[in-house]
Amino acid sequence: MSRSLSKFLQITVPLGLGVFLIWYIYQSFTPQQLAETQKYFTDANYGFVLLSVALSVLSHISRSYRWSFMLEPLGYRTKIANNFMAVSVAYLMNIFIPKSGEFSRGIILDKYEGVPFQKGFGTIISERIVDLIFLLLFTALALTIKFDVLYDFVVGSIPSSLLYIVIFGIIFGAISIPLYVKFSKSNINRKLKNFVIGLKDGVFSILKMRKKGAFLLHSFIIWGLYLLSFYTAMHALPETAHIQLDTIIIAFVVGSFTFAFTNSGFGTYPAAIAGVLAIFGVATTVGVAVGWIVWISNISSIVFFGVISLVMLPIYNRKRLKL
Repeated sequence: MSRSLSKFLQITVPLGLGVFLIWYIYQSFTPQQLAETQKYFTDANYGFVLLSVALSVLSHISRSYRWSFMLEPLGYRTKIANNFMAVSVAYLMNIFIPKSGEFSRGIILDKYEGVPFQKGFGTIISERIVDLIFLLLFTALALTIKFDVLYDFVVGSIPSSLLYIVIFGIIFGAISIPLYVKFSKSNINRKLKNFVIGLKDGVFSILKMRKKGAFLLHSFIIWGLYLLSFYTAMHALPETAHIQLDTIIIAFVVGSFTFAFTNSGFGTYPAAIAGVLAIFGVATTVGVAVGWIVWISNISSIVFFGVISLVMLPIYNRKRLKL
């Protein structure tokens, strides 16, 4: 498969999935359900939505500080404002082209702070590894706290024959993948080994960091603000304001995966939130409405700060650019 075709599919397949889910959900609604969903948007408390967005922006600021801790050992003391604007542009880019934000962050830091792209990009990859670890920890927590409910749902909604196939597939993968990694000499295996090596190097680079305590603190702050932002947004509707924290954690984790692996969760995020909340007795119309409210508010914030950052970067750094 050519690289251009691969990139095209990476953009269009998640986008197509999002469009399909939007169509599927709304065509299955009755006129009364559509009216209910619209009413939830009208009656929502947007004060909580604004507070949720503010908490999300604070997480971006914390991420900007955390990034500086990784750059210092390389001999670079970057301005937090430039870090923040680079992060904002990265989120904006990821809306349109998944994973392109990491490259844009490296390019911006190279241009405005003089950090060589390879070095800046290396810190971004290490940072993403830490974020992946936190997401996996939240996933483990989510599976643990409501295991009985999730287990009953899976057993009750998926045929036992399909479950056996899934279990067999997991066991087969657990045996065959290590053997493949050890003995195969294919390009895919080489890339997989490089990823594992990069994962190890990224983690160990953090352990060698002079301010690793501050780095870990900001990592907890970032993910704590993510969860708090989502929790706050749930209060926008009376129907979701009293959902238990353990249920919110599960919905938060599932929603985070849609942001991480699709075009910023377009279409998939509201569907995922509605699907998770439905397991715990929340009406689908409510779940769809609150999912869209959270998604639209986040994307609007990302677009606003991303565009402002694109405009402000050359203005803020005009003295440096003249040198």
